[in-house]
Amino acid sequence: MAEASFWDNQSEAQKVVSELARLKSLVAPAGEIEKRVEDLKALLELAEESDDDPALREELSSEVKRLNADLDRIEIESFLSGPHDSCNAIITIHAGAGGTESCDWAEMLLRMYMRWAERRGYTTEIEDIQAGEEAGMSKVTFRVCGSNAYGYCKAERGVHRLVRISPFDANKRRHTSFCSVDVIAEIEDDLDLDIKEEELKIDTYRSSGKGGQHVNKTESAVRITHIPSGIVVACQNERSQFKNKASAMKILKSRLYEKLQDDKRAEMDRFYGEKGEISWGNQIRSYVFQPYQMVKDLRTGAETGNLQAVMDGDLDMFVNAWLRAGGPSSRNKNIQMDDES
Repeated sequence: MAEASFWDNQSEAQKVVSELARLKSLVAPAGEIEKRVEDLKALLELAEESDDDPALREELSSEVKRLNADLDRIEIESFLSGPHDSCNAIITIHAGAGGTESCDWAEMLLRMYMRWAERRGYTTEIEDIQAGEEAGMSKVTFRVCGSNAYGYCKAERGVHRLVRISPFDANKRRHTSFCSVDVIAEIEDDLDLDIKEEELKIDTYRSSGKGGQHVNKTESAVRITHIPSGIVVACQNERSQFKNKASAMKILKSRLYEKLQDDKRAEMDRFYGEKGEISWGNQIRSYVFQPYQMVKDLRTGAETGNLQAVMDGDLDMFVNAWLRAGGPSSRNKNIQMDDES
């Protein structure tokens, strides 16, 4: 960065600055922890010399609790060592078995992830959304931007099951709904992937939305189909067709890269197979609203009765438990489901 020509190429220079900030964020906490430990040692000696003064003891206890919380956070970050864990994340929610119920469940999951991202200081942007026939949405793709976004978001990949008394059932019966959550890393534009123009089918259409002076009046939305792989991506959040196409191509590259990685390692269930079918027996987490309230992750055993907090975005206990358990290797292929548990 000290070179005179450093800022000649603005885009490359910005990448270096971002990388420097990322590395500093890894190194700085360790030095800070060391300093705080030394301060605690001095505080402990002072407390011992002052005949165990209650005020000093209380201060020491509070500092230790704060230090333990920060150590816990640093430990979790140390698990984010994947090649793309520091990237932004692209999340797609698909409604599965359950019809209108599942479409409504997809909208609830979208709200939950938006709240979680807000808690962590991440920014979100919806790329494509397909409304359900009666309520909710059948599919939504959105981007989560921030430090280590993909590293944390990948813990949510899988089928999510909801049990509740249906607000759409006049007889107030209990229904079970399913949605799948797919998470990929947003790969940088300079990724070396040979995508031939003749392998792409590009469709344009009018954006869906609530109208206005521009929405629904021009064919600005773009859908790209990669014919050899069958991967389909769409983007409609920008006013410009050109910008939507660029965003869709970026998502397509990310999906193709992830699929190539799967093929190379011959472990497709690490990314896609782990979800299985969007139906009974393949879920990674259950959210039970009735007859009791509980959220349980079937991969790690983490569970809580504070259902409302989870739906308001308090997901860290599940994400952290999954990372501690070893990520994809924590998936138990022989999970046996008992009734409503």
